[in-house]
This record gives sequence, C-alpha cells and structure tokens, in this order.
Amino acid sequence: MSHHIVEVKNLNHTYPDGTVALRDVSFRIVHGESVAIIGANGAGKSTLLQHLNGYLAPTGGEVRIGDFPLTKATLPEIRRAVGMVFQDPDDQLFMPTVHDDVAFGPLNLGLPEQEVERRVREALDQVGAAHLADKPPYHLSGGEKKRVAIATVLSMSPTILVMDEPTSGLDPYARRRLMSLLRDFHHTKIFTSHDLDMVMDLCDRTIVLHQGEVRADGPTMEIFRDEDLLVGCRLEKPLSMQGCPLCGRVKSEVDGRR
Repeated sequence: MSHHIVEVKNLNHTYPDGTVALRDVSFRIVHGESVAIIGANGAGKSTLLQHLNGYLAPTGGEVRIGDFPLTKATLPEIRRAVGMVFQDPDDQLFMPTVHDDVAFGPLNLGLPEQEVERRVREALDQVGAAHLADKPPYHLSGGEKKRVAIATVLSMSPTILVMDEPTSGLDPYARRRLMSLLRDFHHTKIFTSHDLDMVMDLCDRTIVLHQGEVRADGPTMEIFRDEDLLVGCRLEKPLSMQGCPLCGRVKSEVDGRR
C-alpha cells in the first residue's frame, strides 16, 4: 500500500447532537509536504484531523491515503502510516510508565524486543525525554506529557505525521526542540496550530478553515498577507509580521537593522 498521498474529497461531518463541523472539505497533500490547517476555535480543525486516520467516520465524502480509501478493512494498515498526536496528551498516555507507553505501538506491530527497545530509545531521545522513561505519565508536567505523546507516535515510524496543536503547553526550550524535530522529519507533516509563527517557519502551504469550510488553500505567506481573509476568519498575522505599537516596524525589519 502506498501512503504517500492524503486526499480528502467532499468531507462532511455532523455530530450526533446536530452540530455541523465540516462542510464539503476537499484537499490533496502529496508526500513530503508540510501543511498547516489554521482557523479560529470551533472552525473544525480537530474534527478534520481525526478523520485522517479513522478516529472519526465522515457523515459524507471520503478520505484516501495513497491509492486506498480509509475503511474498516484498510484502517489497521493506515494507522501504521498515519501517526496522530492529539491536542490533549492524556488521550494517548495510559500505561504504567513512559517506557511502556512508547513501546505499546511497536509491540502491537509484533516487532522483536530488541527493535522495540531501539525505537523507544530513539523516540524518547528525539523529544528530549529519555530521562522520563521510568516515570508514571500522571507524574509528568503538561509539557512533558506532550513530548512523550509525540514519542509514542514517532516510535511507530510513521510516513505521515498529524499533530493537533503540537506546541500548546510547551515552554520555549521544548518548543524550539519540537520545531527542530519537525524540520528533520522529511515525510508528510499536517498540523493545526494557533502558533502562527511556527506555521510560518515550518509550512510552505496553509489551509484556512472557517465554520467547517475551506476558505483558502495556498502558500503560507500569501495567506498571512491577506488581511481581509484573516479578519473574515477571525485570525491575526503571526507576531513576527505585526507592527511594533511604538515604531510601526515589523519584527523582521527591526532584526534586519541590527
């Protein structure tokens, strides 16, 4: 099975209480792209991500990974390729220790113990959490939990990394480390974020959701320069593009004069 393309066609989702979360959403992401999905709270971002590896089933439309539609039959194989990091790490951490959580996925793939240990070690090293291996997850801080949740996905060696608000709860050091990790991940990356400076740094392409619909899909810098679009979708420019309230210069201009 090829996992190099993510294709969403006319996707709709309505929750059991009647809330319409997604309306006719369509896009195509090819291997190696780094794509941000942005929007105000309630725009449908998290709902959309949860369709990409079958945590939610569409009310209408379809999701395809590679050449195959996401169905009950293809779901196990697709989940091996599409690694999902939830916004709340408590949704992913449930084992007695951090090591056990990170090992859970590879063990369920039936990998040899030596390979499992190698993956656990490398994944925890990548997120700077090797020293947490023997700790119970409920003893960790919010930022530590976030890093461990990312490690649980990295240990599965996904070809597509899907992350919901990956920098929320991280201190500046952990944020920089995560951004470095994402730069080094050369497969497909799809994530939602209110951290628009991170989006600008990591993503060449941005999809804007508003009230469950795709309002824009294009080069990130073009999106952030479209003030009418941003205002209409209840968004603001990244902080680095906003003018200083005293001198009116944007941060990039100030940095360039130093």
